[in-house]
Amino acid sequence: MKIEICANSYQSAINAERAGADRIELCVELAVGGITPSHGLIEKVIQDLNIPVFVLIRPRSGNFTYSPDEFDVMKRDIRFCKSIGCEGVVSGVLMSDNTVDINRTQELIAFSKPLSFTFHRAFDWVPEPLASLKQLMNIRVDRVLSSGQEMTAIEGIDLLKNALQTSKSNLIIMPGGGINVDNVLKFKEAGFKEIHFSATSLKHIVQNQKIPMNSSHFFDDEIIAVSDYDKILKIKNLF
Repeated sequence: MKIEICANSYQSAINAERAGADRIELCVELAVGGITPSHGLIEKVIQDLNIPVFVLIRPRSGNFTYSPDEFDVMKRDIRFCKSIGCEGVVSGVLMSDNTVDINRTQELIAFSKPLSFTFHRAFDWVPEPLASLKQLMNIRVDRVLSSGQEMTAIEGIDLLKNALQTSKSNLIIMPGGGINVDNVLKFKEAGFKEIHFSATSLKHIVQNQKIPMNSSHFFDDEIIAVSDYDKILKIKNLF
């Protein structure tokens, strides 16, 4: 069974390779489900690692329905990944009702060729997962990353097994979400060929700061933070 590590930093990527992982998915900001890492981080990881590197292509937190400009950013990031030797991208687009945006996802697949394409955990939001899976098979997605539409993959293992049976050999179903040393063998016994986990340990950093840099009200899938034109203009007009 292949191990893909969700690596949120350079050190995470190095640790994954040293521990024998088969591949990494490089991203940042796990607190919001992951977003696209900087070009500098991607380039350094590609330069220093020998195992395959897949890169998350997600331009912001929140939902998976993107404006034309955000979609353009995604394609630019894919172009960069192709240019420096990434072996795959992890992405996907949904419609406003959380069904798969087939046209845009298919466009990303075509744009990313010859890289491998994983449809990410946006799959866990689709209302009809097995019907959506068939759509993804039809547009030649290479694999689907999912927790089985539950908080953890072990809770969603029944749906994941159904997806595995539905997919047959047309694409890879890759469980991810809360996989650890206590439950990983259940996925091997169920016949999955790849798994995805972060194996994260939290390291406390002692600092004497008085002002936190985190803002908890941004950690919400139902909001998108945007600099407001009218607010900027109102302040600008005071001068």
